[in-house]
Amino acid sequence: MKFTDGQWMLQPGVAAHYAAEAYAVEVHPDRLVVLATTRPIKHRGDTLQGPTLTVTLSSPLPGVIRVSVEHYSASQAPRLHIPMPGATRTSVLVQDGDTRATLTSGPISVDVKKGEGWSLTFREGDRVLTKSDWRGLGYIQWGAKGNHVHEQLTLAVGENVYGLGERFTPFVKNGQVVENTNKDGGTACEQVYKSVPFYLTNRGYGVLVNEAGPVSFEVGSEKVARVQFSREGESLDYCVIAGPTPKDVVTRLTALTGRAPLPPAWSFGLWLTTSFTTQYDEATATHFID
Repeated sequence: MKFTDGQWMLQPGVAAHYAAEAYAVEVHPDRLVVLATTRPIKHRGDTLQGPTLTVTLSSPLPGVIRVSVEHYSASQAPRLHIPMPGATRTSVLVQDGDTRATLTSGPISVDVKKGEGWSLTFREGDRVLTKSDWRGLGYIQWGAKGNHVHEQLTLAVGENVYGLGERFTPFVKNGQVVENTNKDGGTACEQVYKSVPFYLTNRGYGVLVNEAGPVSFEVGSEKVARVQFSREGESLDYCVIAGPTPKDVVTRLTALTGRAPLPPAWSFGLWLTTSFTTQYDEATATHFID
């Protein structure tokens, strides 16, 4: 869903509140809890208005960083997340410095910039994978269309995005608007039967949006150097998954969400379909078998 009108303006009726600084960071043995204000707090008067966001950084599996963003989440009925049967009590390294706090899980780390200027930096060693940067994390109020939370993760020059489940559009998703909703719309349009809120890129990481409900993706289509994902409501949850190869990313993803069982033997045999067949009877089936 596009909330902006070009680079500088907003869609009519949109009030956007972007994370502006990590005002406070609570350090726990297994997580970082960040109070993100949507305006810089320079004196007491700045605390009188503007929403705040609670951002919790944790790890459900080695090599995976989970980001949970909440506003008034308790005001809404519980919602469905992606099942994570492989989640464990992962041992993480939490470091707290003067200018940043860091949570590390296996090969992946996330840095929280302290003070004015919002930034979450996901990296593998010293190599930056992606960032939530200036006006990346946003809380949107849009009248009758409801409140939304969006995240924008940066794309590097030449970075290609793949995935998002069954799609009939071009394989490289850059430039596309992808609605993560299952619909019976046929096989020659933007609607699909099997949406998956997960993408990976050729920079060696993947992103799973941990939402079972509708999620809207703007893959370099609202901001050309970012992937935006958003949902209606008061919260948003996603995981950044380390690589460095596509196989490594998918291995970690399926270890977390569950691996598909081997199909039964009969499924590898002959399949017959009634799809678009007007005359389908025993004689027709026997003819194809012969």
